[in-house]
Amino acid sequence: MPDEGQSGSEPEATDSLKAFGEVVKAFRKRARLTQEAFAPRVGYSVPTVASIEQGRRFPSDDFVEQSEVVLDAFGVIRGAAKHLTRKPGLAKWFRQWAKLELKAVTLYTYENRLVPGLLQTPAYAKTLFDEQIPALGDDEIESKLVARVERMKLLTDRPHTIYSFIIEEHVLRRQTGGPEVMREQIDHILDICARRNIDLQIMPQSRGHHAGLGGPLQLLETQENKWYAYCEGQRAAHLIADSKEISILQKRYARMRAQALSFEESVSLLREM
Repeated sequence: MPDEGQSGSEPEATDSLKAFGEVVKAFRKRARLTQEAFAPRVGYSVPTVASIEQGRRFPSDDFVEQSEVVLDAFGVIRGAAKHLTRKPGLAKWFRQWAKLELKAVTLYTYENRLVPGLLQTPAYAKTLFDEQIPALGDDEIESKLVARVERMKLLTDRPHTIYSFIIEEHVLRRQTGGPEVMREQIDHILDICARRNIDLQIMPQSRGHHAGLGGPLQLLETQENKWYAYCEGQRAAHLIADSKEISILQKRYARMRAQALSFEESVSLLREM
């Protein structure tokens, strides 16, 4: 699964990332510092510094500021950081959808594999990243966690956006990360559900057949009232803009909302869990 779940390789380096890395490396060498000497001065590990200089990792704001100060870079490092174009920690196939999410007025999500990314706690997300195949390095996991937590802010930063989530019951009963992680995860979902612009429904296990058996689905409406859809698979994803295809998916989602438990029933079930 791409960004929502646990797979997807480290996002590719862009020209802006490579250029930023070269700027940092040039000022580091100008200061006659090795990576081993420079890393502790900015508060990061040597592998992290190496990844940033190679354009393989998106630098945090703190790294940019610390590098600017430690290397006395005349504002050049700060300036270079303003032109970075890669979204940190997001797989390349997810970035276009992530940009659309930032301005969505409506966002619908159906998930039958795991808790949707916007609702995940850091502990739940880390479990997914820790168990990914092929295995991720510590720096990659940290980068993805930072991106996941940053993306979660959509729910609080956009109070006028209408969010709807439909989650399969078995996803919430699966002990991903263990009982404590899932208890925290369910508590978090209950807290999120208290917001008036967020609606959550659980598709009960007793529902033998429903309209979402074709797989996970997301639907999004922009400020211009244009709709998009996004579907994920094991190692790829598909962004859909064709109105006829979206109409079919909208009908499926509408049917699922009728087939799932009501909001009140869903909250009650979560509390029982």
